[in-house]
Amino acid sequence: MSQVAYLPVGKREQTKVQNRQAILEAAREVFGEMGYDNATVRDIIRRTGLAAGTFYNYYRSKDEVAAALSDEGARRFAPILKAQRAKATDWESFVRAAIGAYFAFLADEHENWLTRRPPDEPHLHIHGETPAMAAVFREVRDAIVDRIATGAAPAVDPDYLAAACIGVAREVGDMMLTRRPIDTQGAADFATAMILTGLRGLPRDPA
Repeated sequence: MSQVAYLPVGKREQTKVQNRQAILEAAREVFGEMGYDNATVRDIIRRTGLAAGTFYNYYRSKDEVAAALSDEGARRFAPILKAQRAKATDWESFVRAAIGAYFAFLADEHENWLTRRPPDEPHLHIHGETPAMAAVFREVRDAIVDRIATGAAPAVDPDYLAAACIGVAREVGDMMLTRRPIDTQGAADFATAMILTGLRGLPRDPA
C-alpha cells in the first residue's frame, strides 16, 4: 500500500486561509509604501516570506490581489448594511443609518491601518467591481425597490439611485479620511443631505 501523507482537511484549509491572509496583508503594506503603480508581485511575495509558487496558487497578478482587498472590505461591511436595512422604517432613516454606518466602518478601518503603519504613509484606496461589492449594490438597490413599492421612497430609477448613493458615500468617505480630525458625523450629514435633497439641502460652508 502506498505511503502517502495527507494533511487533514481542516489543517489544509487553515493553511490556505493563512497564506491568503498573509498575501493580502503584505499587499496592503506594499501598496501603501510604494504606491499601487510602482508595486510589483515580487515586492508582495518578498514581504510575505512565501514562495513565488505559493503566491500564484492564489492570485495571478497584483490586480487580482487589489480586487481581493476591495472584496474583503465590502464583504465585512455587507452584514452591517443588511442590519441597517432591517432596522430602517423609511427611506430617510435607511439612508441616514447606512451612510453613518459606512463612515464609521471607514474610520475604524483607517484607524486600524494607522496603528500598524507610519503616520505619513498613505491609506490604500482601491475601487473596482468585485462580487462582494456587487452584493452591496444589490442590497442598496433592493432597499430602494422595497421602499418605492410602499411609497416611502421617490419613484425613480433604482439602478441610478443606488449607483448615486454609493458614489456619493464612497467619494465623501475618501475625502473624510484625509481630514484631521476625522469627522464621521459631519461627513454623514453632508452625504445624507446630498442624497436626500440635493444641493439645495446642503448646509452652507461658513467660509
